[in-house]
Amino acid sequence: MFKKLKAKFLGLNIVVNYRKILPYVKPYWGRALIAVLITIPIGSMDAVIAWALKPYMDVVMVEKNTGGASTFLIPILIIVFSSIQSLLTYTATYLNTWVGQKVAMDVKKTLFGKLMRYNASFFDKNTSGDIIFRFNNDVDSACSGLLNNMKLFTTRLFSSISLICVLFYNSWQLAIVATLILLGALFPLTRVRKKIKGLMDKSVFSGSAVMTHFNETYSGNRIISSYNLYEYQNKRFCDTLDSVFSIGMKMVQRTGMLSPLMHFIVSFGIAAVIWLGSYLIVTAQITSGSFVSFIAALIMLYNPIKSIGNNFNSVQMALMAMERVFTNLEKVPEIMNCKNPKILSKPTNSIEYKDVKFSYVKDKEVLKDVNLKINIGQTIAFVGNSGGGKSTLVNLLPRFYDVTGGKIEIDGTDIKEFDIDSLRSNIAIVFQDNFLFGGTIRDNILLGKENATEEEINKAVKHACLDEFISGLEKGLDTQIGERGVMLSGGQKQRIAIARAFIKNAPIVILDEATSALDNKSEAIVQQAIDNLMADRTVFIIAHRLSTVRNADKIVVVNYGKIVETGSHDELINKENGVYASLYHTQLH
Repeated sequence: MFKKLKAKFLGLNIVVNYRKILPYVKPYWGRALIAVLITIPIGSMDAVIAWALKPYMDVVMVEKNTGGASTFLIPILIIVFSSIQSLLTYTATYLNTWVGQKVAMDVKKTLFGKLMRYNASFFDKNTSGDIIFRFNNDVDSACSGLLNNMKLFTTRLFSSISLICVLFYNSWQLAIVATLILLGALFPLTRVRKKIKGLMDKSVFSGSAVMTHFNETYSGNRIISSYNLYEYQNKRFCDTLDSVFSIGMKMVQRTGMLSPLMHFIVSFGIAAVIWLGSYLIVTAQITSGSFVSFIAALIMLYNPIKSIGNNFNSVQMALMAMERVFTNLEKVPEIMNCKNPKILSKPTNSIEYKDVKFSYVKDKEVLKDVNLKINIGQTIAFVGNSGGGKSTLVNLLPRFYDVTGGKIEIDGTDIKEFDIDSLRSNIAIVFQDNFLFGGTIRDNILLGKENATEEEINKAVKHACLDEFISGLEKGLDTQIGERGVMLSGGQKQRIAIARAFIKNAPIVILDEATSALDNKSEAIVQQAIDNLMADRTVFIIAHRLSTVRNADKIVVVNYGKIVETGSHDELINKENGVYASLYHTQLH
């Protein structure tokens, strides 16, 4: 019961999240500690001004004595202390910002490393906007909020402690009344968080949706132009913005009364203090100076409390961003190494699918009891209806996804027992739409082998049929290709991808409809490069054009998640009422 009550308070969430982030603050603990320690005098100095008013008021206002030392000394001390406080505030802000950005960078590096290890299903389920928001924006919000909250909390803590001391110093009776009202003013904060959590989650979703629209517009700008989708895309964007606005206004409806309510409660405290203080002055229990000092301290204590409601949303957003960041940090990828994984050096015997089942969605099987054996050195082509499971079958080999039933073996060992990096280092893939990174042609080819020699690069370029194209470029291999290779044709992109696969020199090659998106001229050049790549390797071909797989050692026909036919081109083309023969003759006509 006690733990449940504590969980309702904002402070517990702050403490829990701060404890989690301590390992990231540890390298910079010196500056972080100084930044925290500086807040002690920053907060405590608030009490100096309030305390100084007592002797000043008693001497000058009551005794009418303007010749005493306190008349000149106290104003000077107030200026000096305020100057020191301002300087310390600047120093704390600078140190907090420095530490915050360093921590944010380190967290982003860790998250980015985890992001790259997430399996393909994670990217299937999340939009680019979601990922940018959760792995970048949330970190900035969490880390900046972390230090701002810490600075605010420690400053207010020591300011409140010192001001409450001034209150009790001047009048313990008034101090008890003021403290009780203070606790009453803070009570609404404990009730609001639960009410706005759902709205904040929706706000995050809407914010990521806005980013997704920008990403889609950037990547799909030619589709938008060619189909005149300006109004359509603009309407979607405006609808999302309207949703963001609606959520923002609901947030105001639920939290907007917080500051006015606290202001109203605080006014009772001030009224009660004035009423009781007047009685205490008349009965000579406190002096006028004590009363003025008390009122000054009380206002300095209450003012931040009255305005805290305005900052509550941003504080909560920072805390929830922190929770999402730690959710991602603590998330374990679905596909990872087993304990004591084996290293796959080079396949020597066979690759075998045994009773393989797979589902993207539970209870909806894409592959059903697939059994297939491929000898090392063979070329296997997968053909069949669109959506039948060809690409899925091949994507299971490098463990982009894990089988949901059965197993895949290489040389008699389940691929789940191999180190993932060593497994994938034995596989080179050329996709239908290959992704190229911003940079030069050389940069993208070297992704296959970072330490490749100039001789290896030239050999890869030649075998990928890129030599003539590159020789016609002013800067050759060092030509910039733009983001995603936008300055290249489809055939040129494919040949760079093939050169990248060449230089990797993996014993297993996967060709995922590598020529289906090309025109006849480009296809002929790319096909020659592919033929060079296939030499002396185990090759998996996913093909739409059946004319490209005639020379495969084995053709596997996959329909609706099952293997329905297997054999060479000659065997299958002569099979009566065969699926392959029907597909082949249909394409010819």
